[in-house]
Amino acid sequence: MTVLEGFRSDSKSNLPHKQEPTNWGKTSPSKSYGSSSSTSTENVVSTLERKKATASNEPIITTTRPDDPSLLPGEKVTGQARGVTYLCPYHGPAGGVLTVTNYKLYFKSGDKDTQLVVEVPLGVVSRIEKVGGASSRGENAYGIEIFCKDMRNLRFAHKQENHSRRNVFEKLQMFAFPLSHKMKLFAFEYAETFPENGWTVYEPIAELKRMGVNNDMWKISKLNEQYEICDSYPAIWAVPAQATDDDIKIVASFRSRGRIPILSWIHPEWQATITRCSQPLVGVSGKRCKEDEHYVQLIMDANAQSHKMFIMDARPSANAIANKAKGGGYESEDAYQNAELVFLDIHNIHVMRESLRKLKELCYPNIDETKWLSGLELTYWLKHIKCILAGAVRIVDKVESHKTSVLVHCSDGWDRTAQLTALSMLMLDPYYRTLKGFEILIEKEWHSFGHKFQQRISHGDDHHSDADRSPIFIQFIDCVWQITQQFPNAFEFNDYFLITILDHLYSCRFGTFLCNTERERMLEKVKEQTVSLWSYTNSNLDLYRNPLYWANTLQQRVLVPIASIRHIKLWKAYYCRWNPSMRTQDPVYHRIRELLKLKQQLEHIAEECKKEQQQRAQRSKVSPT
Repeated sequence: MTVLEGFRSDSKSNLPHKQEPTNWGKTSPSKSYGSSSSTSTENVVSTLERKKATASNEPIITTTRPDDPSLLPGEKVTGQARGVTYLCPYHGPAGGVLTVTNYKLYFKSGDKDTQLVVEVPLGVVSRIEKVGGASSRGENAYGIEIFCKDMRNLRFAHKQENHSRRNVFEKLQMFAFPLSHKMKLFAFEYAETFPENGWTVYEPIAELKRMGVNNDMWKISKLNEQYEICDSYPAIWAVPAQATDDDIKIVASFRSRGRIPILSWIHPEWQATITRCSQPLVGVSGKRCKEDEHYVQLIMDANAQSHKMFIMDARPSANAIANKAKGGGYESEDAYQNAELVFLDIHNIHVMRESLRKLKELCYPNIDETKWLSGLELTYWLKHIKCILAGAVRIVDKVESHKTSVLVHCSDGWDRTAQLTALSMLMLDPYYRTLKGFEILIEKEWHSFGHKFQQRISHGDDHHSDADRSPIFIQFIDCVWQITQQFPNAFEFNDYFLITILDHLYSCRFGTFLCNTERERMLEKVKEQTVSLWSYTNSNLDLYRNPLYWANTLQQRVLVPIASIRHIKLWKAYYCRWNPSMRTQDPVYHRIRELLKLKQQLEHIAEECKKEQQQRAQRSKVSPT
């Protein structure tokens, strides 16, 4: 078996590789990539979708020419170039055909013995650059370089005499950045149907009722039904039962972006709550708002178990103080009686973006074994993951152990706040650790509360240097993965589910992660005109089930992970997956299916033994002595 055949272990799978050669003139494969221990998960969306389509009879449209890619419903070929060389950093140059559709880039090598296929959704592309000009000399010195959002880069060399580069470059620019060309994202063209409708997964009122709202202390409010109080908040809120509409409007004017304290989660036994909001607009002069102070007091009073509450400010204290100069700030413990303010020291979006950039430089294309650990430390990525997890653990401790309510905010309440509330709810409530529950958690704490997916991910626009880009949601999923590593039996879903979510965070195939707010998604008619990611995942649940999941009444209800740098690991299956030296060749979903079948067989045997034991007990009772 050749190297490439081993890399593509399942013969009909098309595995994209991580690509980033050291320079354009090189034609030989890289010589050494280290021998780091391989990971336990391999996930490449383009590879597995064909398998799932085959298994579930999904309508994948295949084209007639052998070089053409399989097309999704709504996908069409927009350009094709022959005689293109893909410069793979791991296996050297490969000549073949490059196809651009309105959804993906697809390259297929011409070598039938060791055929190489690279398939990348164009939503993953961050920027595209031409390399070399008319005067460029040397083999593979003229072509295109593609920088991706998912921790890889691609390089393709074109022959100048073919004049193919210009057409490919223009098509890539147009369909990778449709919004910059006044076109719609592919999600609005995608026309596949699934047996499950993912848009019905999350019903706000149903989820609030599951938590016991309405009750004596909390009520469901539709005051923001037209998004007039806060355009980045959901239409339906849960607020203290004693709060009046007039007071809520005044509180909104005192909170950044109108994001008042709203209920996220309520403890089923002692009514301690997690609420979320944005910073108060106290400014340098230390302004106060009696309605806001009274409103926070109502949240405190809603929990009869404690006469105190904690305000968890996600920011470092220096940043919070600096925000006063911009009109923001934090709650004074003098003004908010019986409230204790705690700063969690989680850095802002710019620090996180720079940290991920350093991590990508460390991992791709080559990994320096002699500097791996020191290089990883200098990225500060694991330190940031640890700080986020530690913040969520502190919230869980206050709610579960101290029976006190917690109010969470950062600056505007749509980045670090979402990380903290969602993670603490995941630790506190086993429901969110199921497949459906986790989908609801994302819809509730991220989508409906206005995490700015469009700005943070930059779907479909070419502003690659935009300062609003940041891996906030990626950090959340990474933190979830960290918890699954410490509690492997507590989650119904596996890490392939998490990686699938991250892949489609970028792909623009589904409408789930489009736009910044619930209001924007309503105006753009996202639910009516696009497919939900949950339609896709819920139609293939066996791929995402954790065979080690143990769901019963004896299961540990509250999870408290160890938020120590000694226990935080780099998620190699995600960040290093394009490097063949860093992951296993055998796709993990095969093993998951086998384990699930074995689990079903063992459960059946156990059930049969139980029945036989009951029958023996019955016979012994009726038999004469």
